[in-house]
Amino acid sequence: MKGKRTDLDLKACAIARSLGAIGDWWSLLIIRDALAGKRRFGEFQKSLGMAKNILSARLQKLVERGILATAPASDGTAYKEYVLTPKGEKLYLVVVALWQWGEEFCFAPGELTYDMVDKDTHKPFQRLELRARNGRVLGPKDMRPWPRPASKATRATSR
Repeated sequence: MKGKRTDLDLKACAIARSLGAIGDWWSLLIIRDALAGKRRFGEFQKSLGMAKNILSARLQKLVERGILATAPASDGTAYKEYVLTPKGEKLYLVVVALWQWGEEFCFAPGELTYDMVDKDTHKPFQRLELRARNGRVLGPKDMRPWPRPASKATRATSR
């Protein structure tokens, strides 16, 4: 069927399930804005310039997935605000990794007009790098999927 999206929620791959939870690039931009302190529907709409119905659907999905939660407006008005949950806050690493990749590969020299910086020092972050448990820096040739041992619960049900 044309336009039908594949459901990634039951895939055995952590990347596929993560993409299923986040949804799409609009949702990741919403998360970026929430990390930057935006909380109100109007703030997200102004920043992203997306249609209100699409924004509403994306916000609702992020709430359903436990990435955002709704809270009463901090100024006491009848509005609600969207706040990152601890699960949503953990996505900051993904956002910074995408930023650093984009900074390196998607802009001509001098084209990027601002940096992602530490709010206290105003200095750009150190480049993210993946390290082995022993501290060794890892690269793309150092990774591969490896089966996990079956859990006790799985072993018990397979008897």
